[in-house]
Amino acid sequence: MDNITLIGMPGSGKSTAGVLLAKLLGYQFLDVDLLIQEREGALLQEILDRRGTAAFLDAEEAAVRSLDCRRTVIAPGGSAVCREGAALHLKGLGPVVYLQVSLEELTRRVQNLSTRGIAMEPGQTLADVYQYRVPLYEKCAHITVPCGGQSLTETVEAVKQALAAFTSQSRIE
Repeated sequence: MDNITLIGMPGSGKSTAGVLLAKLLGYQFLDVDLLIQEREGALLQEILDRRGTAAFLDAEEAAVRSLDCRRTVIAPGGSAVCREGAALHLKGLGPVVYLQVSLEELTRRVQNLSTRGIAMEPGQTLADVYQYRVPLYEKCAHITVPCGGQSLTETVEAVKQALAAFTSQSRIE
């Protein structure tokens, strides 16, 4: 297995689970949000506030499409799937795992909507973003791992098991 990409809503655990999964597998870890901030010279929320959502998504897609790595767990921003070029590039890097969390649980987890750097238009709610993105996550993912109501360790173990099953199935086909 080359790279593993974790996708999902903000608050789904992509970065926190990704770091642990990378350690467990002996892989590198790459947080695309940090890459965007480095490339743009600004925090995510600053990019959104100053340049708008479309410009943010352009910057995110450019960062994702620049990825050329091996043996890396990749945690893109939750909006990476909003641009087809970014989603296709992620799929080409290796298995894409959707960390599926309910809207109710995300609402409990994400308290800092206005400062977290989430790509959403003025007036949109977390529910609006969730409704729009879930079909995109489902389309992009090779694997979906339900991970609500469990510990971080349980999530990482569920991802590891799902990847093992996916890899075995891929070899058969």
